[in-house]
Amino acid sequence: MRDIDILAHINELIAEERELRKRLTSHSISSHEENNRIQQLEEALDQAWDLLRQRRARREFGEDPDSAAPRPIDEVEDYRQ
Repeated sequence: MRDIDILAHINELIAEERELRKRLTSHSISSHEENNRIQQLEEALDQAWDLLRQRRARREFGEDPDSAAPRPIDEVEDYRQ
């Protein structure tokens, strides 16, 4: 996966998060539904950002960015941004 693909995925996740919040405001979904999906989106965003950072770091240090791989949720969740 290329950096541009990862960034596109990040943008898609952010757009979905915004849409969920709009749907909650308009009462078309419950807060329980919104909270569950938001949690999934945040975890996916953590993974995507981590993968992008890995790729950039590998490139910076002369390594192959394609050798970077997504890490498990429990490893990347709650990283300080």
